[in-house]
Amino acid sequence: MRDRVLYQAVYRVLYKIFDPKFIFDSYSSRNFKGTHAGVVRLQKFARQISKNYRIPAYALKCDIKKFFDSIDHEILLNIIFKSSKIDENTRWLITKIIKSFEKTDDKGLPLGNVTSQLFANIYLNELDQFVKRRLKQKYYIRYCDDFVILAKNKEELLNVLLEIKGFLSERLLLNLHENKVNIRKLQQGIDFLGYVVLPHRIVLRTKTKRRVYKKIMNLVGLLKAGKISKEDFSSSVQSYLGMLTHCKGETVRCNVINILTPELILFLLFVVSFLVCNKLYRLNELNIF
Repeated sequence: MRDRVLYQAVYRVLYKIFDPKFIFDSYSSRNFKGTHAGVVRLQKFARQISKNYRIPAYALKCDIKKFFDSIDHEILLNIIFKSSKIDENTRWLITKIIKSFEKTDDKGLPLGNVTSQLFANIYLNELDQFVKRRLKQKYYIRYCDDFVILAKNKEELLNVLLEIKGFLSERLLLNLHENKVNIRKLQQGIDFLGYVVLPHRIVLRTKTKRRVYKKIMNLVGLLKAGKISKEDFSSSVQSYLGMLTHCKGETVRCNVINILTPELILFLLFVVSFLVCNKLYRLNELNIF
C-alpha cells in the first residue's frame, strides 16, 4: 500500500509535466482518452483520408515486440531528465523506482504500476514526435505499443515503416513484432483495440466476441454455484453490454441475452432501471432539469 501511494504521488507530479508534451493522438493512460476514444478517432481518420470511403487508402498497423520488457532504463531516464522542471530529489526518486525492476540488463518496467504506464508514454513520445514532425504523418494514432498510420498509397507506408524500424532500433533500442505488422486496404477493416473499423461501422473483433461469450457463460456457472452474488453478476454483465454500445453489436447483444435465463434478464432490467432512476434523481437534485 505504501508503494502504491508513492507511485501515485510520483505519477501526479510527472503527469502534469509531460502530458502537455504528448501528441493529441496518444490514447493510453491519459485523461479523457482511452480505447473507445481512440477507435472513434481512427474511424474519423479513415473517413477523412478516403473521402468517406470513395477513394482507396491504406492502413499500416504495428506492434512493438516485448515493449515493457525492452524499455532501456538509461534512455528513459535521459528523456525524463531533459525536463528542467524536475528537481534533484525527484530525480533520485525516479531513478530508484525505474532501477528497482529489470527484466534483463537494465531493461524493463513492471506491468501494472501506474508509473509504468506514464513512463511508457514518455518513452514512446519520442516515436510520436518522430512520426509527426520528421515523417509528417497526419493520420497517426497510438495506444501504448500499438499504433496505426493511414496513407493514400501502399508505397508511402512501406517507406514510413522502414524509417520507423530504423528509429526504434537506433534511438529507443526497440523492435517491431514482425508477425503483427501489416498493411491493408481500409475497406478490409482495421483491427484496433478490440474493435474492427469497417466502412461506415465499427464491430467487435471476432476474438473479443468469443471471449465475451465465454466470460458470461462462466459467470452464469459461478452464479448457479453460489460463488458470486446476483449483484456482482449484474455488474459484470452490464460492463460487457456497455462495451457493445460503442459498436454495431445488436447480434452479440442478442446472443448474450440468449445465454441468460428469464429470471436473470428480469433482474438485470430491474438493476438498470434502478440505476437510471437514481441518476435522474441526482440530476434533479442538482437542478439540471
